[in-house]
Amino acid sequence: MHGGGGTDPSGRKRARIEIIPLIDVIFFLLATFVLFTLSLNKSAGISVLLPVAETSVTRDPSGTATISVTDEGAIAWNKDMVTLDEFLQRLQLYHLQNPDARLLINGDERALFAQAVYVFNEARKAGFTRIYIETRAR
Repeated sequence: MHGGGGTDPSGRKRARIEIIPLIDVIFFLLATFVLFTLSLNKSAGISVLLPVAETSVTRDPSGTATISVTDEGAIAWNKDMVTLDEFLQRLQLYHLQNPDARLLINGDERALFAQAVYVFNEARKAGFTRIYIETRAR
């Protein structure tokens, strides 16, 4: 007689449910779900390396426009790379449609400070009063 599932009196093998592979699959699904959920908290901007701040607070990106300044100095409106003219047009249009809207500025930590100040200044000139600079917690 072989080891394993055994046989019933009629000589057929009995079915066995293997628990170990089932547990592996459940852990895989759990890990996938956790990683997917964590990725939902990302900002609406393009991926940049945010500067570190000890007083960093997680902000809700819903109901806001995210302006990203890359390390090369390029500007993105949410996920779209835009020229300076397009940026100014979108800024004016967004303020007309949402006068009390918030702006989130995602500046790469390697970007020139003058580029982030330009974005901040243009947002204030457009009439925005609620402008936040995104950082990551230390």
